[in-house]
Amino acid sequence: MSTQLKNGSGSRLTAAPALPGILFRLAGTGLLWATAALHLDLYLTGYRTIPTIGWLFLLQIVAAFGLGLLVLVSRSRLVAAAGALFALATLGGYLLTVQFGLFGFREVRTTAGIVAGIVEVAAFAVLAVYAAAPPEPDAGARHAGSRLPLGLSVSRAQAAAGTVAVSVVALALMGGALAGAGTGTGAGSGSQGGSGASGSALRTASVGGVTVLTNARGLTLYWFAPDTPDKSVCNGSCASYWPPVRGPVTAGPGVTGRLSTIKRADGSVQETYDGHPLYTYIGDSGPGQAHGNNLNLNGGLWHEVPVSG
Repeated sequence: MSTQLKNGSGSRLTAAPALPGILFRLAGTGLLWATAALHLDLYLTGYRTIPTIGWLFLLQIVAAFGLGLLVLVSRSRLVAAAGALFALATLGGYLLTVQFGLFGFREVRTTAGIVAGIVEVAAFAVLAVYAAAPPEPDAGARHAGSRLPLGLSVSRAQAAAGTVAVSVVALALMGGALAGAGTGTGAGSGSQGGSGASGSALRTASVGGVTVLTNARGLTLYWFAPDTPDKSVCNGSCASYWPPVRGPVTAGPGVTGRLSTIKRADGSVQETYDGHPLYTYIGDSGPGQAHGNNLNLNGGLWHEVPVSG
């Protein structure tokens, strides 16, 4: 609780803000910065190459860091409310991209995405309670922005109950959206899927003036420099961003290289071309794109698969 003191002239001085308020602001700031850090990691490890989505990730990072700082230093419940709504909007954007796709890109289910979603719900909960609850009852001088607009004010118990209800709904929606989403480690996971249906033929296409290998849906195929002819080292979260090409596949017209298969660490089978395990890239939303070419991500360089002759 805030305390008030009198100086020698009898005027009142407001001491440090109430401890619970500080804790709420610290927690809210930390959670907003955590979402920014998670999005920054995703941005640097590949999402920056995805058209429009990359810029949206960058915007989220800047906004989350900025709002977190304002929440920490301003004591404004209006700013806290903005932070809560921002966290909820970020989660909504993620669920929309998972469920339906956004700007031609459909997200896949990843551990990083799930963790980010949970952190966003937590950020909303903490900031919503702080924003909706009134100042400490015996706080004499009111700081500017200590109330929500239009005089809205509820008890801390009411704020907590409403926040819990919204958070439960948000988590339920997230669980439902992720249950039907692809994991990005197999064929057909949204628009960034693998090789497609059984028996599909690999094709060739001209991308940026280079004839490259594509899957049956026209998505550019890649090889990973650290791989060996009989082993893929792209597993776990790496395979979420670079889905391995599953089989069986056949060679379509112009595909003259040697097709084979390897067994991955999880026991599944992956297609290879001239000794290179094959992948698509989550940043390519359609034919004619090669956003993953020459990227240095997930421990090594990625290259499109050229086709000659």
